[in-house]
Amino acid sequence: MKIAVDAMGGDHAPSAPVMGSLEAIQRIEDLEVVLVGDHDRITSLWKNIPRSTRLHVHHAPEVIEMGEAPVQAVRRKPDSSMVQAMRLVQSGKADAVISAGNTGALMTAGLFVVGRMSGIERPALSALLPVMKGWGLLLLDVGANLDPKPFQLVQYGIMGAYYCQEVYGIDNPRVGLLNVGEEPRKGTPLVRETYERLERSGLNFVGNIEARELLQGRADIVVADGFSGNIALKLTEGVARDLMGEFKTLLMENFKTKLAAYFLKDGLMALKKRMDYQEYGGAPLLGLDQIVYKVHGSSQSTAFNSAIQVANNYCQKNTQDRLRERVKEETHL
Repeated sequence: MKIAVDAMGGDHAPSAPVMGSLEAIQRIEDLEVVLVGDHDRITSLWKNIPRSTRLHVHHAPEVIEMGEAPVQAVRRKPDSSMVQAMRLVQSGKADAVISAGNTGALMTAGLFVVGRMSGIERPALSALLPVMKGWGLLLLDVGANLDPKPFQLVQYGIMGAYYCQEVYGIDNPRVGLLNVGEEPRKGTPLVRETYERLERSGLNFVGNIEARELLQGRADIVVADGFSGNIALKLTEGVARDLMGEFKTLLMENFKTKLAAYFLKDGLMALKKRMDYQEYGGAPLLGLDQIVYKVHGSSQSTAFNSAIQVANNYCQKNTQDRLRERVKEETHL
């Protein structure tokens, strides 16, 4: 299996993608990684590390920056690390792409270079969220499609459910719909029609999910339009980050709180790990014809390592081919 990693994308590039790739190939015997980006900057990072024959460099002299307009950047920079990584997958020279770069540009490059999966009009950007009980939550869409149609949201539910079943081994995954209330008739016309379609979709639809319930474990997948999903994702990430920071401040306040912190250390570390997006690696751009994973822009090597392992597992199971077949069967919804 060969994974293409955009080595120039993200806040900590190229060190985080390179180090994460090195960790991954040490864990997976038959894995090869292609680091796409500036050759000299990449290779300078492993001067004192034994070179693996399973780690390759594909030189790409350009970088798409975080603040660039996606469509213009992809068109103006065909030799960027992101676009070149997509081309490796499109040409069959790699099996999947992983990037922490500009999210809009990644989706645009995916659409321009590898294209949509047959039967899918609008791919979805997903995100993995921690929950209080259970394995986690796949939320989609979180920003790719701000104005979807009801049948597109149903397709998100189908793709999300199949992904969770195949990658995480969840039998009959529960699908929820992000809404302002639990009642079927609440919400916008888009949400109300989507509710009706999900009810007759054959999915394990558990109804509307309010934002305050996202982390309670009521569903395995929650579908939303990209505008609402993006707000929910960023609010959740911000609250988790700020709460952990507040815990740390309070526990370091005086001798008594420091003593309490000592006894609570194991539990707090477990909580921190569960709330840390780095442990979950990346999330797929579902609906593209090839396998593309997005990791958080501020990801360190841990997140790249995790994402590479998840992508490798996805590829090994030929999940993408079976997902294509499932989507073809369900395009009428």
